[in-house]
Amino acid sequence: MTSGSHLLLSTAYLPPVQYISKFLSENKVLIEIHENYQKQSYRNRCYIYGANGRQCLVIPIVKAHGEKTPITRVEIDNQSPWQKIHIKSIQSAYLNSPFYEFYADEFNRFYTQKSALLIDWNSAFLKYILKLLNLETDIKTTTGFEKAPVASPDYRQTIHPKPAHQMPDKNFLPVPYIQVFRDRYGFIPNLSIIDLLFNEGQNAREILVKSIR
Repeated sequence: MTSGSHLLLSTAYLPPVQYISKFLSENKVLIEIHENYQKQSYRNRCYIYGANGRQCLVIPIVKAHGEKTPITRVEIDNQSPWQKIHIKSIQSAYLNSPFYEFYADEFNRFYTQKSALLIDWNSAFLKYILKLLNLETDIKTTTGFEKAPVASPDYRQTIHPKPAHQMPDKNFLPVPYIQVFRDRYGFIPNLSIIDLLFNEGQNAREILVKSIR
């Protein structure tokens, strides 16, 4: 169950700018921990701006065939060298960004650690991201599942990488900012929050504020 007017979000891996903007627009945020895992969503993937444009990074998971897996039980497939792949991809994409060196050591440290569960990995990274942005939102987790909550703004399904799942968000309007490869492919909105951080540093929070309608 939820309470009051908490805003609802799914767990997410290095979530997009739209997702993080909710931590500025709302005083209370609930992370859904009573849903079943949904593939091809931000729950285990993020998008960065690489030399060839929009690039997807996916955390491999241990698949339970034919079963609906609660999100709290989704295991990361650490037999795969995904961490090395992701950190190399991030380095290739942002090495020449203005603030990469400022954040690189701490990001690299995350990718030397292992987490058995996807939700634990996402939660730890989210706390770090919010700390960088000086956001002190009251983050809690759900105590039960509500399919269609009445009192709580629900973004669990609509903040999604696939256009078919997205819904218009009257409270979010992407604000253009500097991107490393913008001269090649133009501005790509709503990438992972790390794209904004590496390119804008401490100015990232101001851009987030401007993106909120």
